[in-house]
Amino acid sequence: MRRGKTFIICGPSGVGKGTVVARLLASDPALYFSVSATTRPPRPGEEDGVHYHFLTRETFQQWVEAGDFLEYAQFVGNYYGTPRLYVDRAMEQGRDVLLDIEIQGAEQVRQKRPETVRIYVAPPSWGELERRLVGRGTEDMEKVRSRLARGREEFAAARDFDYFVINDTVDHAVEEIRAIMLSEHCRPEERMEMIGQ
Repeated sequence: MRRGKTFIICGPSGVGKGTVVARLLASDPALYFSVSATTRPPRPGEEDGVHYHFLTRETFQQWVEAGDFLEYAQFVGNYYGTPRLYVDRAMEQGRDVLLDIEIQGAEQVRQKRPETVRIYVAPPSWGELERRLVGRGTEDMEKVRSRLARGREEFAAARDFDYFVINDTVDHAVEEIRAIMLSEHCRPEERMEMIGQ
């Protein structure tokens, strides 16, 4: 049986990563979405193991010391991380794993696992990204500008990614990512291993 691969999806806030990932998961039940761990308390309606793995600070620190995270970071006073155990288990079952994480987390994973495939999802233009952020209506213009500035800063790191997908439409972005995932499983080293060469 083939071993699954890990695919990181990165991109600026508002680019539509969540929608693209949801569509990918709906189109292929064998895909595994990596659920992050966090020390923040659950919000109403959130379930442990579904939305996040909710951990105490003490447990999170124990996992850090044991090397049980592929990546982790602190954000607004709470810790967030990608547990290694669930990713490895899914890959051993032959399932491909999707990680929707920030640029810094993607770099941590790359350092630990260089074979991880990193995909940067970009907007068709910065003007369109601003329109999407404003259209969400969840933040004031100061926060929108802050997100755009951060997105532009991180954009330079996209050159180091394996693939670059422009989310002009969700269907197009999903189609390109599915093609990337298929091509990654057609590499000679993997195929030759499958037939015992």
